[in-house]
Amino acid sequence: MIEKKDIQLEKAVLIGVITKEQNEERSKEYLDELEFLTYTAGGEVLKRFVQKMDMPNPKTFIGSGKMEEVETFIKDNDIGTAIFDDELSAAQERNISKILGCKVLDRTNLILDIFAQRATTSYARTQVELAQCEYLLPRLKGMWTHLERQKGGIGMRGPGETEIETDRRIVRDKIALLKAKIKTIDKQMAVQRGNRGKMVRVALVGYTNVGKSTLMNVISKSDVFAENKLFATLDTTVRKVVIQNLPFLLTDTVGFIRKLPTQLIESFKSTLDEVREADLLLHVVDISHPNFEGHIDSVNKILGEIESSDKPTIMVFNKIDAYKPEPLDEDDLVTEKTSAHYTLEEWKNTWMNKVGNNALFISALNKKNLDTFKKRVYDEVREIHVTRFPYNHFLYPDYEDE
Repeated sequence: MIEKKDIQLEKAVLIGVITKEQNEERSKEYLDELEFLTYTAGGEVLKRFVQKMDMPNPKTFIGSGKMEEVETFIKDNDIGTAIFDDELSAAQERNISKILGCKVLDRTNLILDIFAQRATTSYARTQVELAQCEYLLPRLKGMWTHLERQKGGIGMRGPGETEIETDRRIVRDKIALLKAKIKTIDKQMAVQRGNRGKMVRVALVGYTNVGKSTLMNVISKSDVFAENKLFATLDTTVRKVVIQNLPFLLTDTVGFIRKLPTQLIESFKSTLDEVREADLLLHVVDISHPNFEGHIDSVNKILGEIESSDKPTIMVFNKIDAYKPEPLDEDDLVTEKTSAHYTLEEWKNTWMNKVGNNALFISALNKKNLDTFKKRVYDEVREIHVTRFPYNHFLYPDYEDE
């Protein structure tokens, strides 16, 4: 018999700041996301610490009083990990580790750890390893005891390399090796993309955990891994999809997130090439999330960074079954009505109205409005296809006529 294992969650605390650029509401939302990231990585958050300050402390990120409060809580509750919402410098990480006496991570390190857990193919593992090495290089000093500089004295004089320099050289060599490996795989993937001919390519893009893989499974009748956790999908999956008799290629890509580490954007360049080479983007949005508009902005920003913001795009507002506006009584004259109180119909009359028929409202999980979705994608793909093959128009009649 297989023994049932109890998975022990690692106890952690979260630390964030409220600044001029990041107000209290936004700070809370970022920490909510950080807590979900911690849970995805296998941790359990016991407490959050937030400090108001003009700018983070260059030595310890937070002030000395708040640091003492964190230190006391960590020692009293036997906490193993302290996670900061922003990227820490190498010096900050070292100083905080000395004070707290526990493992110190920042948002970037946490995301890299989740990617390392989720990477299944050789290519994804290579990409994650490259990002980790590039993150590690400036932080090598003081990470473990054998990196202390060689002591002087008898037999220790003269030329020689200190261990820190040796380790830096090893990491640099590894980075060069991984980059060469990725270059080789990039060429293979470019050949694969070239072999797909002139078929219309459609890419699913969006924030992490918005339901891209679920939608992919429903449309392509495939079995792509989908889970209610952040970054469930790391490996790009391409499937041939046929709506009525019109074939096209559908790509499921890695989800985006705010403050996405630059190392990851660089190392996942080839994965993002699938987005660059797509003819049509399906921007999937989780409309049930309180700050889905912020998610849209984050995705648009990254699409701009990879030069894909000008592509034809259909906005797919997913999870309409889970959308619940905040209740507001009609006779309530005190509470000001905000977008949190909007029903779906009211949302459709906002800026979404300008998007026109390029805004679709569906539930991939419950298969709501999927026929409308298929019709819209069919029309768009047919238009691109007929531009490429002008004599094929008669093969693909209007969706209703089928």
